[in-house]
Amino acid sequence: MPEDYAPTGRLIEIDGLQVHAHQEGAGPDVILLHGAGGNTRDFTFDLLGRLSGQFRVTAFDRPGLGHTDPLHPNGESPTEQAAVLEAASVRLGLGPAVLVGHSFGGAVALAWALDHPARAAAIVSLAGAAMPWPGGLGPYYELVSSDFGSMFMVPLISAFVPRFVADQTIARIFEPDPVPDGYADHIGIALSLRPDTLRANTRQVNGLKPHIRAMADRYDALRMPIEILHGTADRIVPIEVHSRPLAERLPNVHLTELDGVGHMPHHADPEAAVAAIRRAAARAGLRPAA
Repeated sequence: MPEDYAPTGRLIEIDGLQVHAHQEGAGPDVILLHGAGGNTRDFTFDLLGRLSGQFRVTAFDRPGLGHTDPLHPNGESPTEQAAVLEAASVRLGLGPAVLVGHSFGGAVALAWALDHPARAAAIVSLAGAAMPWPGGLGPYYELVSSDFGSMFMVPLISAFVPRFVADQTIARIFEPDPVPDGYADHIGIALSLRPDTLRANTRQVNGLKPHIRAMADRYDALRMPIEILHGTADRIVPIEVHSRPLAERLPNVHLTELDGVGHMPHHADPEAAVAAIRRAAARAGLRPAA
């Protein structure tokens, strides 16, 4: 049940909206942004604990997901999400940070750096969405994000999706890598299956492409260090569509390819993820705590 997964961090009010931030550690700031349908628990499962000994790590629930309120019912753009999280970062007293984004969170990190470059000492993209892709996302996202799907399909999915289907969905996200023991229980599937969360997530994902296209026109303005960690077997956000083209375009991008790894590189190879974040911090002149 959703009530079994209470906020683990601080609830911040920004213009009447609630933003959830889980913070641990001390040192230079690292900000973690989760992917589609997720929440801060994707990072508190493992990665955050590996970083908090040397950094002050803040993991945000993105708008409409986890315990952060939606901004509006039309699917928040990466730019809109970055703006409200920037305001929350100011409230928390964060300094220039390494912005770490997984999947959809990678697009939010890029938007944040474009619009608030003083916040982005560096960027780390973990299989992040970065470039326009050919075609659409398939009938599921188009239908569920429609008014009809939002009104009639979302409540049915929320009420009647059995646990084994949710577990299969998580397994597909991790493919070909195994799902770590205990991950499905820790992440709080019930949080992702709430009707309002389903609506927010499907509309954000279905509406992402035009925002990515507009952002890509501005990428030459990104002068900060950028580290990318991406698996070659990722079929959800394919490396050949997103990370390789970005690395070819910008000289400040360092791309690390993980051979045979899927869409969850920070779980498949957490040491590589930590190394990428430490490299980004070092390139930006941020010294981790001793």
